[in-house]
Amino acid sequence: MPPLDPQRTIAELKELRALTGDENGAQRVAFTPVWGAARAWLRKKLEAIGGLEVHTDAAGNLWATLRGESERALLIGGHIDSVPNGGWLDGCLNVLAGVEILRRLHAQYHGRPPVTVRLVDWADEEGARFGKSLFGSSACAGSLNMDEARGLVDQQGVRLPDALAHVGVEFQRVKESGVELRHAAAYLELHIEQGPVLLDLDLPLGAVLGTFGVERHAITFHGQAAHSGSTPMNRRRDALRAAAKMSEEIYRIAARSGHGVCTIGSCTTKPGIVTSVVEECRVTLDQRHLDAAALARMLAEAKEAGERFAQEGNVRVTWDRLWRIDPRPFHPALIARCDEAIRETCGGSHRLPSGPLHDAAEMCGAGVPTVMMFVQSLHGISHNKIEDTKEEHLRLAVMAFDRLADKTIAWLRATG
Repeated sequence: MPPLDPQRTIAELKELRALTGDENGAQRVAFTPVWGAARAWLRKKLEAIGGLEVHTDAAGNLWATLRGESERALLIGGHIDSVPNGGWLDGCLNVLAGVEILRRLHAQYHGRPPVTVRLVDWADEEGARFGKSLFGSSACAGSLNMDEARGLVDQQGVRLPDALAHVGVEFQRVKESGVELRHAAAYLELHIEQGPVLLDLDLPLGAVLGTFGVERHAITFHGQAAHSGSTPMNRRRDALRAAAKMSEEIYRIAARSGHGVCTIGSCTTKPGIVTSVVEECRVTLDQRHLDAAALARMLAEAKEAGERFAQEGNVRVTWDRLWRIDPRPFHPALIARCDEAIRETCGGSHRLPSGPLHDAAEMCGAGVPTVMMFVQSLHGISHNKIEDTKEEHLRLAVMAFDRLADKTIAWLRATG
């Protein structure tokens, strides 16, 4: 079998970092010129392999297809976009490991593997510019809420449809990308863990059980503005006071859920001046759990707490759903093969859920058998310029992911 070259993947990751990063980290925000430069660089890497069909679909996702003896397709997915000032591995590790696997398969099978193998670079996985994660994969999966997406605006006032048009994507047609899944039979994704679980276990790799379901809401407490000097404490209708109680309560809610997480990620007040009691306080709440029933309980408990705190403070509370996605448990047969590939590569493995969202969740939701592999993150940190992974672990990740690809090809042949 032609040799795999994990060191080449590491070198290409460093090359991409030099091309699209600065002293503050990666700057490959989707639909920006730097992202476009990264895409052009990636396309050259793919075209250099030879024999691949490379095209961009109706949602802006970039596909490289190695036609096989069967139309049944193994999809290898990732994303080259980043958050602003992001890490050097988040997203692009998936893509460049996939490029190396395509090279190996092309050489081994003389350009014609047993099944079709396709690498996809999803457009705007991060949602950093418009606040909508998984844009390209959700459009392809058919789950994208078009009305919601149509109204998204970035901090400069640019509408999402206009940003898409600037890179040659017609917003009204993005769901036509669903044709790409016609023969999809399995989906694999490699990613840095972005958390500390594998680090704390001193393991390089892990098999992912699924992605957390997410409930994301804006909670607004409505009080009354009043002069901060003349209004007695017992007469105040302070919206911030009620909102502040939620900050501690969400930790208790998460603890009761077993393995869930809750985050208040932002807080804005009106009128927002030092001489006024807060009239309006808006906080955002993100809740995640792998179990759908537990996630629903977490949301119900948060709503009950919000009503209770509002009543205690003589204020009013309203809720607005920002976004949600159901938990996505991955395919048991592929989880087993992922675990096996890891153990064969480095001896030990661990099965864990994913708290962060990934494009794999959309593929799973579209009915494509799916699994993810995690590689250890140093410091347990991502979305930060200090994000890092040992080079030894990156090599093991590419090797194990390649083994998983082979095992999945064999599984598709056996079940076809």
